[in-house]
Amino acid sequence: MGRSLRLRLFTIILAPLLVIAVIAGVWRMNEARQTAQDLYDNSLLITGLAVSRDVALADGDLISPETEALLADTAGGLVRYHVYAPDGVFVTGYAVPPVPTEADTVQDKAYAFYDAVYKGRDVRVLRLKYVTQIDGFSGTFTVTLWQDQAVRQGFVTALGYRALALISVLVLTAALMVWFGVNVGLKPLLDLEDAISRRNPEDLSPIRRRVPIETRGIVERLNRLFGQVSQSMEAQSAFISDASHQLRNPIAGVRALGEAILTARSLDAAKARAGDLVTAAERASDLAENLMTLERARAAQVDATRPVDVAQLLRSTIADFEGRAARMQVRLTLRGAQDQMVVRLDSTMVQEAIKNLIDNALLHGGPGLSAVDVTLAADHEVRITVADDGQGVPPGDFPKILARFGQADPSDGSGLGLSIAEVVANRHGGALTLDAVTAGFSASMRLPRDAQRPIA
Repeated sequence: MGRSLRLRLFTIILAPLLVIAVIAGVWRMNEARQTAQDLYDNSLLITGLAVSRDVALADGDLISPETEALLADTAGGLVRYHVYAPDGVFVTGYAVPPVPTEADTVQDKAYAFYDAVYKGRDVRVLRLKYVTQIDGFSGTFTVTLWQDQAVRQGFVTALGYRALALISVLVLTAALMVWFGVNVGLKPLLDLEDAISRRNPEDLSPIRRRVPIETRGIVERLNRLFGQVSQSMEAQSAFISDASHQLRNPIAGVRALGEAILTARSLDAAKARAGDLVTAAERASDLAENLMTLERARAAQVDATRPVDVAQLLRSTIADFEGRAARMQVRLTLRGAQDQMVVRLDSTMVQEAIKNLIDNALLHGGPGLSAVDVTLAADHEVRITVADDGQGVPPGDFPKILARFGQADPSDGSGLGLSIAEVVANRHGGALTLDAVTAGFSASMRLPRDAQRPIA
């Protein structure tokens, strides 16, 4: 199932923004956690210094009102404390402080922070050591302060929610802008779609409207396709018209001869009419075959991808006419095809074109025809020339005989042989030329020697 281009572009653009937003959110949460840690630890350190000062000044008996206020309402809530002397004697504060899980966490440090559990609750602990003299005891005193972690966790959560809200607003704003931008950016495509949908089904003219650079290739291919479809439809229409026009008289003649056989007064008369019927049917069959060949040459896809030995192709083609030429006492000669000549072309179509050129020479050469020469030559292109020494055609009649069903003089031919050869040459990127000669008639089919893309 096809996916929406709008949704695809929206996803491609927005996905990196969401990834960046997630990364920014995680980073901001870590920053908030570290900020809260530093803030509350500094507050705890200040309170610890105040406690140690008061204990030293009052010989361990009193805590000043200011320090009591710090303990009761410092950042993060109530702070508990414990002070003991160098010999481990309890001085003041709460009786049992929380201890670190690892002893080396605070060993030999002037002050250290660590996490612990106090009465089933997570707490943050500061252990502060200082040297002083209290009530006759001198040495290193230890002050331990601890505070419930719930408040600081709430602070971190609040900062995280604020950051999340801000990032969400930014992402939502970006999503709306991207959606708006994608819709505006795709408007030319939608306009093009609307213009094509409003076209008449029979309108295959090229699209002329201005389109973005990114869609010009699509429009050019559409125009090329429209041209091909138009040519194909014109070819089919021409074929139907030609077939209906050209086959009408032969079919009528066959029917008339059939009726004449039925009404013949004698067997001999019926046999004579039967012979005429066979001849008329053969002519109708040849005409139908030539019409089909012309249509295939005009409409079929040229397969010029396989290498073909043109010399061998000519030898096999001429072999098909040797019996007919011998019966007509015409010398059929092939020149220049001794060596191999490999060219990429559609062997079936080219062979059909050569057959029509040879057939044209044998059929229209006239009573004086004695020789038909087929010559293969090549330089930058391949030239296949079919020349005869017959009655010839005046150069002024060349356009006439190149037209479909065109003939210089009435004959039994269909008038399609040269047309077929010309279409085949054109479809290969070449051309058919009629040569002006002093005697007889000569036609040359020129084909590209290098492999080229055939004309569609």
